[in-house]
Amino acid sequence: MESMKIPKGVKMEKNWPQHSEIQKAGVDSAKHLNRRAFIIGATAFVAAFWASRRFPSATVEASGSGGSGPVTIIQFSPVGKAIGKVTVPRVIKTEAEWQQELSPVSYQVTRHAGTERAFTGSTWNNHDHGIYRCVCCDNALFSSETKFESGTGWPSFWQPIAKENVVEVVDDSFGMSRTEVKCRECDAHLGHVFDDGPQPTGLRYCMNSAAMKFVKTA
Repeated sequence: MESMKIPKGVKMEKNWPQHSEIQKAGVDSAKHLNRRAFIIGATAFVAAFWASRRFPSATVEASGSGGSGPVTIIQFSPVGKAIGKVTVPRVIKTEAEWQQELSPVSYQVTRHAGTERAFTGSTWNNHDHGIYRCVCCDNALFSSETKFESGTGWPSFWQPIAKENVVEVVDDSFGMSRTEVKCRECDAHLGHVFDDGPQPTGLRYCMNSAAMKFVKTA
């Protein structure tokens, strides 16, 4: 390469960087940028990989279930026995109808994704045997057989009574990335699911008492 030419009238100082030094600095900078890009890319890949493995038992959708067509759920008898798959109309009502049918706290929780205060719900400390059904449409959601003491002040379960009866969607509200749990039959907000629960699933379905009604069984 040609040596760097000094313009007329400019005196070359001893501490000025030589052309070879500038070239070396450019190469080092490029290497640094390449290493940085590799590290960022590798980190993103690992994060995406573990995110995909976070909830192996559920299909997490990118947005709310929504829609107006029929849904397929697993129906359960009053004593908690699975009857089988049935296709039923999605339960859709106006805001006025929901407000008339639900208590204020149940309305805010189920229809506007609210959260009841910890240790205030009716079933967080319930130890009776039975089924937890949706307060809006009576869809069977959880069984007492999978309920456990999480110490959070909300009723917690390590799995739904049937995966077909709930929908799990991405929730990016409040600057966090969580997985929201909704009733498949009426789109009621129930709570969120986390990966810090007990075995065999390792999941914690943290639900709102106000979103469910408990039906005791023998």
